[in-house]
Amino acid sequence: MNIPFLNLNDIQIMTNLVLALALGGLIGYFREKERKVAGLRTHTLVAIGSCLAMQMSIYMAQLAPGGDPGRIAAGVVAGIGFLGAGAIFQAGGSVIGLTTAASIWGASMIGMAVGCNFYMGAIAATVFILFTLQILREVEHKYIHKEHRNE
Repeated sequence: MNIPFLNLNDIQIMTNLVLALALGGLIGYFREKERKVAGLRTHTLVAIGSCLAMQMSIYMAQLAPGGDPGRIAAGVVAGIGFLGAGAIFQAGGSVIGLTTAASIWGASMIGMAVGCNFYMGAIAATVFILFTLQILREVEHKYIHKEHRNE
């Protein structure tokens, strides 16, 4: 099937954006289930935006030989740091939101990985992040924080 306004590059871009949506959405879904401030929409948007930024960076470097696709990527990393910092706050002597900030940063890196066609890394990182958010949370509550409950 030949669609006149789409070429293989356009299909690749759309495929990457859909994959970023799915992987970022998975992380966001688990955060949403835990009723965290940054949930499904935030993580999905971060992954999609990072994917698009990475794809644009590669595209612009191809237009200008000698261009550096890492420049936009570096900007994304810094920008996501500011977004994550907004999720962290101090309440009652303890810091809250570090895991949320880290998961936002992770969703961004997954989006960037998809944007440069590093699919296995993006999928593996998603699995590892989900493992960390779900399984390691249960380990913390069952074994590590158990001491604090018994005091």
